[in-house]
Amino acid sequence: MGEFSIWHWLIVLVIVMMIFGTKKLRNMGTDLGSAVRGFKEGMREGTAAKEPAQDVAPLLTDETSERGPRDDQDGPATQREAAARK
Repeated sequence: MGEFSIWHWLIVLVIVMMIFGTKKLRNMGTDLGSAVRGFKEGMREGTAAKEPAQDVAPLLTDETSERGPRDDQDGPATQREAAARK
């Protein structure tokens, strides 16, 4: 009793096409497809943004945090800091 045959679905499809028109249905399908595509791209970008953060964590060791970020640079400020430490 609750099952619909193919003929029921075809009648519903014809009625919907008569009410909305094929152009409006095509536009709605295009909008829905672009929304799904944008959602998938957003999910890919979200997972790609999380991956580099995981790579940075192992680089931060106790030695790195004690030296500071400027010790690896060869600028005049680091030379003055190195001279001040000696």
